[in-house]
Amino acid sequence: MRIFAIADPHGNYSSIKALLEKAGNVDAVLIAGDITNFGPSEKVSELIGMFGHKVMAVPGNCDPLSVMEILDNSSVSLHNKLETFGGITFVGFGGSNPTPFCTPFEIEECDIGEKLEKLMSDAQDYKQPIVLLTHAPPYGVLDAVGDTHVGCRSLAKYLGNVSLMVCGHIHEARGVEEHDGTIVVNPGMAAAGFAALIDIDDPDDGIKIDVMLIKA
Repeated sequence: MRIFAIADPHGNYSSIKALLEKAGNVDAVLIAGDITNFGPSEKVSELIGMFGHKVMAVPGNCDPLSVMEILDNSSVSLHNKLETFGGITFVGFGGSNPTPFCTPFEIEECDIGEKLEKLMSDAQDYKQPIVLLTHAPPYGVLDAVGDTHVGCRSLAKYLGNVSLMVCGHIHEARGVEEHDGTIVVNPGMAAAGFAALIDIDDPDDGIKIDVMLIKA
């Protein structure tokens, strides 16, 4: 399976067409939040309409809560949900742990942890590789702002328990890291022309994940 992953377009979709052309054939699109820049919510439909693929998306902390209605009505929301596709179980959780900026879609760590526990328990029942799509990164991985780690501790608990995490939120933390067997990918700001291509293969001797960061 080939996945086209973006994060943080912040309402600027000017590079999406060029990124898709560079990506070539893909099987699914993952959108890791901050689809808008504090609205308007109607921008979400514009982005979703640019894809002729399977789309799974979560909101970011800069998305107003009304974004959820459009994601749900478009049947692409993965926030606080799971979905199986192509032999993989996708789990999603959007928004972010609290920030100093009082942005619209922030959730307390305890609430994130409670909801993720239920989701991950259900996901493990499928006995398939698990991909976790979030906006916030896990604490300690691709989450540094200067010398400070600002990621989500509730997400960090699942490092080693999922095959892949796709996140965003920290614009300067574009990259790929492996932690306890989990590949964590921040595709970079789509608003700046960044994305990632992720190939997932499930051979007999274990899942294989290859990541290529691309630029428009």
